[in-house]
Amino acid sequence: MTTPIGSIALYQPEIAQNVGTIIRLAQCFDMSIDLIHPLGFIFSDAQLKRAGMDYVARAKIEHHQDFHDFTQKKKDRIVLFDTSGKTSLYDFRFRKTDILLFGKESTGVPQSIMDACQEVVRIPINDRSLNLAVSAGIGAASYRRQFRLES
Repeated sequence: MTTPIGSIALYQPEIAQNVGTIIRLAQCFDMSIDLIHPLGFIFSDAQLKRAGMDYVARAKIEHHQDFHDFTQKKKDRIVLFDTSGKTSLYDFRFRKTDILLFGKESTGVPQSIMDACQEVVRIPINDRSLNLAVSAGIGAASYRRQFRLES
């Protein structure tokens, strides 16, 4: 396994299948995963294993007890993906060390978390919101494309 480049952080994710899919995505893209607790499921949940397959055991995953713990350990720029973001993903310039943060499925992130992020970007879509795993896939692919990174 190569050293991960970039990171996908999930703020209090609620659905094990989404997390399993994102872990698989991160493993395929050589990215690490940060899980910000509390989670809405038990991490050893069978659904997580089903969606993440054998990627879960091989992925670089770091657990954080809360957002404060996360920001104490991580000093790189946090790029939040949110429907309220003023900057379109099409116009955004990533840094190789960026942490791509995605909020929980039901409510995203609270304003205090949004205010703590250095950048807030939106995926330009019509009228609705996307599934968490789909959003993470679009964000991660855009990040890697910008640097022409190939696994």
